[in-house]
Amino acid sequence: MYVCVCHGVTEDRVRQEIAEGAKTPRQVAKGCKAGTDCGSCVRRIQALLGHEGARPCPTARLAARLGLPAHTAAEAA
Repeated sequence: MYVCVCHGVTEDRVRQEIAEGAKTPRQVAKGCKAGTDCGSCVRRIQALLGHEGARPCPTARLAARLGLPAHTAAEAA
């Protein structure tokens, strides 16, 4: 699924940036340009960051509102 249509960035690519250490939308943008044009994808990037455990709440609440599965401590280990 595309997260950033402006730059053709997929959800998998954003997850890859997070796995490589991105902890903020700005760090994700630095790696793949997502969120640097119109900005409409920034909330989705924040939700993915919250889901992956890179950012604390409120992004975890946003992830829940967008229907992403709950992130558990077991997944982080």
